[in-house]
Parts: sequence; C-alpha cells; structure tokens
Amino acid sequence: MSEKIFPIAGIKLATIYAGIRKKPQDDLLLIALDEQTSTAAVFTRNAFCAAPVVVARTHLKKMSPRYLLINAGNANAGTGKQGHDDALACCQWLADIAGCHRSEVLPFSTGVIGEPLPTEKFAKVLPKVFQALSEAHWSQASQAIMTTDTVAKVVSRRQEINGKQITVTGMAKGSGMIRPDMATMLAYIATDAAINPNVLQQCLNKSVNHSFNRITVDGDTSTNDACVLMATGKGELAISSTDEADYVAFQHLIQHVCEDLARMIVKDGEGATKLINILVEGGQTEQECLDVAYTIAHSPLVKTAFFASDPNWGRILAAVGRAGLTQLDLEAINIYLDDVCIVEQGGRSKQYTEARGQTVMSQDEITIKVQLGRGTVNATLWTCDFSYDYVRINAEYRT
Repeated sequence: MSEKIFPIAGIKLATIYAGIRKKPQDDLLLIALDEQTSTAAVFTRNAFCAAPVVVARTHLKKMSPRYLLINAGNANAGTGKQGHDDALACCQWLADIAGCHRSEVLPFSTGVIGEPLPTEKFAKVLPKVFQALSEAHWSQASQAIMTTDTVAKVVSRRQEINGKQITVTGMAKGSGMIRPDMATMLAYIATDAAINPNVLQQCLNKSVNHSFNRITVDGDTSTNDACVLMATGKGELAISSTDEADYVAFQHLIQHVCEDLARMIVKDGEGATKLINILVEGGQTEQECLDVAYTIAHSPLVKTAFFASDPNWGRILAAVGRAGLTQLDLEAINIYLDDVCIVEQGGRSKQYTEARGQTVMSQDEITIKVQLGRGTVNATLWTCDFSYDYVRINAEYRT
C-alpha cells in the first residue's frame, strides 16, 4: 500500500485470524474509540438487513460506541432470531473483556448470506485481539475486512483548516453487490477533529449522498451496508455548528475522502477492467439526471461493450431513451465519450469516427457525458464494466 497512512489519535485497531472465512488471513477487526468520541453512521435500506445492522442501529440509539467489532467471511444475514442473538452474544463477550456496556459495542459483518455466525470462533480470539489494539494498524485493518476485494482501500489526508491541522483516515471494503442506498458495503472513517454529534451526522449524510450513493457495480444493494464516521476530538479543529465557517471546509474534506474510497470500490469491482465516470448535464432535477446515469450504468449491454472496448454508442443512446424522462427533446441531446462527440442533436455526430471512439474505449478510465439540454442540474455517477470474471467470481462465490 503506497499511500502514507496517518494514524488518528484516539482510534486503535487490531486484527486476527479467527477462522471465520476459509482463506487463512485475518478476518476479525476490532476498533476502539476513546471516550468523548462523536460517532455518526448510516446503514443499508435493504429490508432484509443483516442482524448486525439491526443491533448496531439499536445500540447507537442507546449509547455512544466505544468499540466496533467487524468480521469478514460471514454476513450473519438471513439468519433470523439466531443471527440476532449471535450478534448480541459477540457484543457481550467483548463488553465483558473491555469493561463496558454491551450497547457500547457495534457489530458489523460481511461475507456469505444465510450461514450461521460461528460465534465460538469469536469467543476464542477476542481476548487476544483486544490486547493487540494500536493506533498504527490501519493497513492491517483494511485488509481484514476484504472479501472479494483484490486490493485494500485506504485514504489518509492531513491538511489545515483556518490554521488548524486536521487528520482524516478512512478505509472501505466492497467489490460486488454494490449499489449502495446509503454507503458502501463497509466503510470506517476517523478524524481527530472535535465535532458535535448532530453536526457529524449531517456531514456524513451529505458526504455519503455524493460519494458512496453515487457508485454502482451491479445494481445490487447489500444486506449489510454500513458507513461510520468517528471524530475523537484529539486534534486542533473544533466545530459545534454547521453555521461555522470551518464546517464547509471540513465537510468538503470528508466528502473528498468518501469519494476517493467510493472510486476505489468501483475500480476494484468484481472482474472490472475499466472505471467509467458518467456525467449527466442539463437536467431539470438531480433525480432525472441520476435516473439517466443509473440506466446507463446498469445496462449489461453498455457494460459489456466497455469491457470489449467496443464503441457501440447505440447502446448508450438506447439507455438514455428508456430512463423514463418525459417530454424528452431528442434533438437537444448530445453524448460524448471523453471529448469525442458521438451523438449530436439526437443523431450520430458528423465529427465522429469509429477510430476516435475506439481510441477512447481502449482506455482504463472513460467518461460518458450526456447533455440533456432541458435544465441546469448536473449529476455524476461512477461504475465499471462487466467482464467474464464477474460471472466467474459470483458463480464460484460459495465454493
């Protein structure tokens, strides 16, 4: 991992191999938060949300968390009452070791759906992982939460806001079952700033909406999505209101970290070979811009054409046409691949050649720009192509 990772004062992490997943690499992560840490979180809107999501939501309403307990290899989703009891049991075991209340522990799981959580494996390793907590373990932590990810995803930034230094470090996991309706599958972001909890939640909501909620690999929203933002208050910056001048700069920094992590997820999409930026301009509302962008991003025909580096622009045109926009003026629509105009005034651009389109399609990163010509609103979405490996990875996921 080439990026320099700045530790966050007040946040300690530790990982261990508990044997939850078949691959012999660390699969259990413990994050400890100093007292006075403010915490904000968002979770999946999938109605079949996993047991740890239900427990974490409930605990957050009761107390400020002191520990996050995360496992890979088993989602503890679709497991009914037993799954809920298992998540609570793991929280209680950790609480007994740490000397805290059970509600101060938030559980998170990722992996195969529908399998019972092997709680006995948690019980064996929790004392050891608790003793290993350190501020320096961000790199190990980002690897422990991986499932089908091929690379660990960490972003770390240090900058000044109005003369006060602030540090932000975040990690995420996600590669498939990605069309978040709140966040990515799992993401944990920490800062040393002192932020009022209500302000922190507003910051996270806005940042997620313009980052993790703007990515899609396959259109599937996970049962386990969660994103947590932690502010320890150990640094120089303090914000108590969204009206403060420093808040805007702080929110932009958090959003940029979220955007970087979100793009990493798409770039590491299962079997992905290309990162595709979809920019829709000139809409009447943000929602109709997103409707167009998602229709393009979720089209298997568009995604496979990008994998083949085939400038089959008719597939993009067809996706725009079926996005559900009413009273669409076809002659107002222009479509670009990077700076190459492929559709002009609703038809093939006179300047377009197959060779120019092929040049763009052969790149690892491509921007589709759709100009609707019906308003002033823009929206951006990130996705990837579909390759043979996407089918293979998901066909073999449980084997």
